[in-house]
Amino acid sequence: MKRTLATLFLVAFAACQQETRQAATETTPATTTTTPAAQTASTRDPHSYSNPEQVRVEHLTLDLNVDFTKKQLAGTATWRVKRTGDAQTLILDSRDLTINSVTLQPGNKPAQFKLGEAKGTFGAPLEIPLQPDTSSVTIDYVTSPNAGALQWLEPAQTAGKTYPFLLSQSQAILARTWVPTQDTPQVRFTYDAKIKVPRELMALMSAENPQARTPDGVYTFKMPQPIPSYLLVVAAGDVEFRPLGRNSGVYAEVPVAEKAASEFVDTQKMIDTAESLYGPYRWGRYDMLVLPPSFPFGGMENPRLTFLTPTVIAGDRSLVALIAHELAHSWSGNLVTNATWNDFWLNEGFTTYFEHRITEKLYGKEYAEMLWSLGVTEVAEEIASLPPADQHLYVDLTGRDPDEAPTIVYEKGALLLRLIEETVGREKWDAFLRSYFDSHAFQSMTTTRFREALRAAFPGVEEKVNIEAWINGPGLPANSPKPQSQAFAKVDAQRKAFLDGTTPVAKLQTEGWASHQWVHFVQGLPDTGVNEKLRQLDQQFKLSQTGNNEVLAVFLQKAVTNQYREAYPSVERFLTSMGRRKFLEPLYKKLMANPQDVAFAKSIYAKARPTYHPLAVGSMDKIVK
Repeated sequence: MKRTLATLFLVAFAACQQETRQAATETTPATTTTTPAAQTASTRDPHSYSNPEQVRVEHLTLDLNVDFTKKQLAGTATWRVKRTGDAQTLILDSRDLTINSVTLQPGNKPAQFKLGEAKGTFGAPLEIPLQPDTSSVTIDYVTSPNAGALQWLEPAQTAGKTYPFLLSQSQAILARTWVPTQDTPQVRFTYDAKIKVPRELMALMSAENPQARTPDGVYTFKMPQPIPSYLLVVAAGDVEFRPLGRNSGVYAEVPVAEKAASEFVDTQKMIDTAESLYGPYRWGRYDMLVLPPSFPFGGMENPRLTFLTPTVIAGDRSLVALIAHELAHSWSGNLVTNATWNDFWLNEGFTTYFEHRITEKLYGKEYAEMLWSLGVTEVAEEIASLPPADQHLYVDLTGRDPDEAPTIVYEKGALLLRLIEETVGREKWDAFLRSYFDSHAFQSMTTTRFREALRAAFPGVEEKVNIEAWINGPGLPANSPKPQSQAFAKVDAQRKAFLDGTTPVAKLQTEGWASHQWVHFVQGLPDTGVNEKLRQLDQQFKLSQTGNNEVLAVFLQKAVTNQYREAYPSVERFLTSMGRRKFLEPLYKKLMANPQDVAFAKSIYAKARPTYHPLAVGSMDKIVK
C-alpha cells in the first residue's frame, strides 16, 4: 500500500495502509495457547489470537450472499485445517461477527464453539474444539453492518449514480471483521469462493476474476497461490473490464472505464521492467480495480486485483505510476511477507526501494533522484512528529492497532537498502534480491531472519552500514544516502526569484514541469504572509482548479495556512469529493488549527463523513472534534 509523499508523480500514493497515526487504547490479544519454545518474541504475532503453531488453516471455501439492503455478508466459511501440534482447539480471529453455528467435517458434526471477550480493534477469539478426525470446520455467520473492512456505498457515492458499490479493505487486521480467520501475515492459504450479488453488478476478489457479468449475479473464484488474510478482498459494483496487455487489465465503473484504460496503458511495460529486475511475476494476471473516490488509500496491492483510487486519473498519465509501488508488492509483501506488523518495513521499505528502481529503469536516473529527494524530505518532516521509538524501522506495535505503523518505514527502509546497494555494488545487490525473493517465496520474513540472510551473503556489511542504528535507532543515521536532484534545484531557484520579486509570475519558467516539481514548488512556499503570491499563482496557473490531486492538495493546504479565502470553495469541493486519508488528514488539521476555520471544517465534515470509509472516519473523528 502506498501512503508516502515521495512518489507524487510517477509513483503516487498507495496499500500500500495507513495515512495517520491513531491513539492506542486497546490491549493486545491474550492468546490462550502455549507458545512453543521455537517461537520467539520476534515471530509471535501480537495482533492475533490464533494458534497456527498448533493448528493451521490451509484452504478457505467461502459461500456468501451480498445484501446491500442490510449491509451484510451472510453465508459460510469452511476452513481445511492441518494440525502442527497436539492442540485440540482451533482458534480464529473474529470481530463483530454473528456466529450462527459451527460444524466439523467429516460427518457434519455440530461443534460447541466459544466466542471470547471482545477487545476493541482486536475483536474476540473464536475457539472451536476439534475431534481426532476433524479435517475441516464450517462456520455459518453474518457480518455486522458496521464491519470495519467493508464500505457500503449508495448509488449517489459512485461514478454511475445508479447502483450501489461494495468495497473491502482487510489490511492490516480487518479481515477478521468479514471472515473468521487466522488473521496474521504468518499464515497463508489458498481459497475458492462463491459470491452472490444483484444481477446488475459484477463481483470481484483477489483471485482469478471474471471479465464479463453473469446473468444471475453468481460469481465463482479461485485463488491457487497462498495468501495471508490481509490480502483477502471482495468488491461488487457496476464495473466493466478493459484489457491492457498480455496479462494485465483494468476494471472500473462504466463511466470511468475508458479513461482508466487510457490512463494505465503503460502497465504492461512496468510488469516487464519489474520482471527484468527481480524475477518472474508469480500471480498469473495483474489486474486493477478503480474504486469510487471514498477509497481511503492511494492503492492496495491485493494479488491479481490491485485496488486504486480514482484520484490518480489526472487525464495526462502524470500520476499513474502508483502502479509501480503496488506492482512491486507482488514481490515484496505479497510474495515475501512481513511475519508480524512490527516488521512492516520489510513490506514497505523493500517495495519503496523496488518502485524507485522501476522508475529509474523506465524514466532515467535524474527522474528517480527527484523521487528519492522527496522521500528524504518526507522522512525529515515525519521525524519531527514521532516519538523516538516510532522512528525505528522495527517498530514495536504491541497493544496498538497495526494501522498505526509510522510511514517513516517506507522511505527510511528504502534508504537503508540503497545504502547497502552503494556499499556492496548494484550487481551483487540485485543478485541477492533476486535470490531473496526466490528462496523465500510464499513465506513470511522477520527482521532478524533478513539480517541473517544479509550477513551470510555479505559478511561485515552490517557493521559497515551500521545497520543496528537503522533498525533500532531513531531518525536517519549520519551515513544515510543524500540524493541530489538538479531538477529540484531549478525549481528552488524559480521559487526564490518569485518570492523576492525579481521574477513576476508570468515569467516563471515552468514549462515541462512534472507533478512532483509543482508539489516541491508549492511545498516550499511560506505558511504565512504570501496571500497575494498565492493569488497570483492561482490566477496564472489555476492551481485551485487543477485536476491533478497531488498538486491541488498541497496548494489548498497553503491556501488555508495563508487564509487565501478565494480557494476555500475548492477546499470544500475537495474534501467532499473523495475520501483518501493522505489528502484529508493534513487539510482538516490545518483548518482546525485556525480558530476562524473551525466552524467551516465542522460543517464540511458533517456533510462528508457519511461518504468516508470507516478507516478514514476513525482518523478524522480525532481531528475534527
